Amino acid sequence: MELSAANHRIALNDGNSIPVIGLGTYSPPRLTSKGTCAKAVEAAIDAGYQHIDGAYIYYNEHEVGEAIREKIKEGKVQRENIFYCGKLWATNLIPEMVHPSLERTLKVLQLDYVDLYIIEVPMAFKALEACKDAGLVKSLGVSNFNRRQLELILNKPGLKYKPVINQVECHPYFTQPKLLKFCQQHDIVLVAYSPLGTSRDPMWVNLSSPPLLKDTFLNSLGKKYNKTTAQIALRFNIQRGVVVIPKSFNPERIRENFQIFDFSLTDEEMEKIEALNKNVRYVQLLM
Repeated sequence: MELSAANHRIALNDGNSIPVIGLGTYSPPRLTSKGTCAKAVEAAIDAGYQHIDGAYIYYNEHEVGEAIREKIKEGKVQRENIFYCGKLWATNLIPEMVHPSLERTLKVLQLDYVDLYIIEVPMAFKALEACKDAGLVKSLGVSNFNRRQLELILNKPGLKYKPVINQVECHPYFTQPKLLKFCQQHDIVLVAYSPLGTSRDPMWVNLSSPPLLKDTFLNSLGKKYNKTTAQIALRFNIQRGVVVIPKSFNPERIRENFQIFDFSLTDEEMEKIEALNKNVRYVQLLM
């Protein structure tokens, strides 16, 4: 299927679909002014985004919900056009806490359901299945799972719903080729967080790798296509079938990041970008 700004969803294994680009909403709560996230989400929806990635633990889901509801009220979108991904945090993996955690997210968002709910370690998936049966979530996914952990879930006796996505760090310096191939073989969509690298915060970022957006080859492609280096990096992943969720609260960058449907990289360029792989993570929290 040819992706476009108007039609950029790809199929999930449960019959639902996911927009290939979304807005990441994590930002340090103490360093982010009140209302910043809401304005970013509104700007994203105005720019054509349908996919918003968030989490209760980001402490801004109330602003995300506020922005979504405002755009629905304005008639800019309908609820069924918005794809919201929430997360079950590691501290709430006891089965009895799963349903209340999702209910809490829905209460904060003031929405009836989330489109995708993901877990970050291989526990509590059974309780999540009950949440899907109850209509509180449309699709179930995982995050930061390696091949072995995915195999454990896929081979679990009595599995009712297999994960539709696996959200992991993925960008031209960390291309995840083996994991991507495995996911594609099992009809699981890979979702890339930090698709543009990350901020250079030494508290949680591996600074041994150079900044992705300063890469010479990516910059040369940007000049060729009259695109930003970020747009080249995002286009690379969506051409591989990888969903991208770049985070930005800057309205101009939010709009720029969405403008990746009016050009294509050649096969040779794709191969050269894949060759940039350093197999090193930026995000140290999970190393």
